[in-house]
Parts: sequence; structure tokens; C-alpha cells
Amino acid sequence: MPILDDICAALRSQRYRISGHAADEMLADAVEEPHVIHATSAGEIIEHYPNAFPFPACLVLGWTSGGDPIHAVWAFDPGPCYAILITVYRPDPARWAVDLRTRVKR
Repeated sequence: MPILDDICAALRSQRYRISGHAADEMLADAVEEPHVIHATSAGEIIEHYPNAFPFPACLVLGWTSGGDPIHAVWAFDPGPCYAILITVYRPDPARWAVDLRTRVKR
């Protein structure tokens, strides 16, 4: 089962947590938890981090119900089937191509 399917199943079951860093970023970017959940649930993986420690992770591009783009990095602990929000932010157009899926080369 792909990692995003696992993450979305964990979100539907409310089996997730938000890291301190992600909570700080949500405050800084004025992104509310329901927006992150909605954007992730309808989102797509744009980067895979299969060797992330301690659990595989991915970068998800999603859109809030208001149409705002959000990038969220999620890890997934397969033991208890638990998702962990590592960070979340509004993509910076200076760092991302117009499609918000490709990093701009520096």
C-alpha cells in the first residue's frame, strides 16, 4: 500500500500527531490543522523520502478548501499505523516552479 494511502487512512482514524516544529510552522504561516488534513487527504506526493529516520516520509502537495497550496511532510510509523506531520508550509514561489511540484535550481 503506498505511503499516502497509509497516511490518509491514519488521518481518517485520527491516528496522527503534529510535531512541535510543524505546530510552529503552522502558526508562522497561518495554516490551520483542518486545512492541512484536507490538503493532505486530497493531495499528491511530490517527493519520497523512503530512507528518512526513523520512518519513511514524503512531501505532499495539496490545496486547502479555499484553494491555497500547502506542502506537508508526513512520516508514517507502520507499527501502530500512525502518521506524523513533520513540517508544513505555504510554498515559496522563489523556491518552487509554477507547478509547485519542482524545486527551483539555485
